[in-house]
Amino acid sequence: MKIMIASDVHGSSYYAKMIKSTYEREGAQLLVLLGDIYNPGPRNPIENVKEYAPLKAAEVFNSMKENLMVIKGNCDSQVDTLISQFHFAEEGVILEGGKRITLTHGHIFNKDNLPPACGDALLYGHVHTGFIVKVGDVTVANPGSVTLPKEGTAHSYLMLEGGTLTLKDIESGKIIEQKQI
Repeated sequence: MKIMIASDVHGSSYYAKMIKSTYEREGAQLLVLLGDIYNPGPRNPIENVKEYAPLKAAEVFNSMKENLMVIKGNCDSQVDTLISQFHFAEEGVILEGGKRITLTHGHIFNKDNLPPACGDALLYGHVHTGFIVKVGDVTVANPGSVTLPKEGTAHSYLMLEGGTLTLKDIESGKIIEQKQI
């Protein structure tokens, strides 16, 4: 199965549409969003969010609800469910390529605080920087933020297929990094 993983959209209708078009171009069967879907949060001024329009972002993601898995982020609230036709899970687990992969937002569990029995990989968002690293025997990856990347990183996302994680620039499609889990 080909899975696209993105995070930290923070209400950008521009990047929500870009996620959908990238998902279609990549030929993915599942889109995983690792939290912070609509609200920019107190440290991300709305004026820094390109085309901030949470209702329009919700329309895009609602149109993909049959192929969507959403993890709740620290900026996602109960009221976000009122405009969403999909469920926000606290955490998730997927099996792909014979690997067990734990999904979380990253504000609790992350590369510095692995969850117990996280399996072969941990994927999380929250920090707005894309990377793929090994922590012991666990592959840890972050898709970065499509909307508000930090530390000079690209507007990025991850692709997962056959146990391989690929970090890509959403604007150019270029591969940034690739590792087998």
